[in-house]
Amino acid sequence: MSIFRRPDYQSDATQFINQLKASRPELDQQQQAGRALLWDKQVDRKIWGEYRDAQVPQKPYVYQTNAD
Repeated sequence: MSIFRRPDYQSDATQFINQLKASRPELDQQQQAGRALLWDKQVDRKIWGEYRDAQVPQKPYVYQTNAD
């Protein structure tokens, strides 16, 4: 054993998360279900390309009114 070995440190936040996951084991499945609901989507590249093509270029000075 090394004399420079320190005891394993865990921050308060890490301890809280570990304690929360130990007390609520279903939490991990709920997180994955929430992620699948909001983020894990199939992207239709054709529709996304049409959306990108339909965008109108923005003028450089958005808040300047034209005096003509």
